[in-house]
Amino acid sequence: MFESLSDRLNLTFKKLKGQGKLTEANMKDGLREVRMALLEADVHYKVAKDFIERVRERSLGQEVLASLTPAQQVIKIVQEELTDLMGVARQDLNLAGRSPIMLMLAGLQGSGKTTTAGKLAVYLKGKNFKPGLVPADIYRPAAIAQLHKVGEQAGVDVYPSDPKINPVELCSRAVEWARQLGLNPLILDTAGRLHIDQDLMTELRQIKERIRPNEILLVADAMTGQDAINVAQKFNEWLEITGVILTKMEGDARGGAALSIKAVIQKPIKFIGVGEKLEALESFYPDRMASRILGMGDVLSLIEKAQVHFDQKQALELERKLRKETFTLNDFKDQLRQIKKMGSLEQMIQMIPGVNRIKGLKDMRPDEKELTRTEAIINSMTLDERRNYQIINGNRRRRIAKGSGTTVQDVNKLLKNFEQMQKMLKQFNKGGRKAFKRGHLPF
Repeated sequence: MFESLSDRLNLTFKKLKGQGKLTEANMKDGLREVRMALLEADVHYKVAKDFIERVRERSLGQEVLASLTPAQQVIKIVQEELTDLMGVARQDLNLAGRSPIMLMLAGLQGSGKTTTAGKLAVYLKGKNFKPGLVPADIYRPAAIAQLHKVGEQAGVDVYPSDPKINPVELCSRAVEWARQLGLNPLILDTAGRLHIDQDLMTELRQIKERIRPNEILLVADAMTGQDAINVAQKFNEWLEITGVILTKMEGDARGGAALSIKAVIQKPIKFIGVGEKLEALESFYPDRMASRILGMGDVLSLIEKAQVHFDQKQALELERKLRKETFTLNDFKDQLRQIKKMGSLEQMIQMIPGVNRIKGLKDMRPDEKELTRTEAIINSMTLDERRNYQIINGNRRRRIAKGSGTTVQDVNKLLKNFEQMQKMLKQFNKGGRKAFKRGHLPF
């Protein structure tokens, strides 16, 4: 996400820092490079032009030029302007009003509407709502069946749509169905087309007029860049959308759509899709995204992910086991599962401040399969083996490898790593106790 833009910006700022004192001349060169970086990231031309002008005006003021760290001041200005460009503050869903609240998803075919409907349902379940899904696409083959499958995975009710019924009437009937089941909000997965046409827009407008949704959310593919912005403009003209959900952000190294869409249509990005799993939907925070772009990480989002997916009681129990040195392979497996729930390891690493400036870490691509392989190896062990790894001899290792579909070398590697971790824990606990007796901490 934003990889190419982050690299270019950080290179530009590095050059500015090397200048020591800033002048109009070297600021002009630096801003030219920032402008090129934005255009290469597929940012809308007018958006990039206006952005650079605002940064130039602020950067050439006496406050910056007279500063002891002028380059740092410029970075601060760029961060603030990026935040402003993407919407300043988080815009949440409007869920006020009579139940069921209607959330209407619109967009072209292939943008990820159906999967996003499921992701949104999972997000709302996490907020203690009881959402329902409505398949309103009666044209695309298997669209209704697809949403039923997504609903099953998300653990939410799906309206039994009849493809013979007009979509406008279908959505209207779904409202009464939701009231009977006590569902709220109701998420409508509407039809899309390969391109915008009058028939599609007329139908969507009729649905809007009949059910009066609280939110009309455009689902747009971030990887299409400028096309996503053009699509957003057209949908906004016809429907007056209330917000945007950008999908496939994890595969978009440029990020032009995220940086341009708010400035062009004056509607906020409310969520971004960052993976295929139903949990891979993130609330969009402009300030946090600006920090990510500038390589400052996103610690708040990382903490929020941990709070959602880590059980507090389990965490306290883990701390007790670590202190008493009773941490087993079974506990290790539980921690792996918790980490996997948080999403992509690569995305989590990029949330750590400064990672993109550390040689080796920036280009690190964690092997997600390694976690699955490790879990499979532990699952192939008996309870006694998990509790006491030291009883695992050669025969047991061969059996475990066969049962997990791995090699004896894989099993050896896991046991060696676990043994090293156990030694480190013992040293830490031993050092901690000694230091406590001496009256100070070991760090």
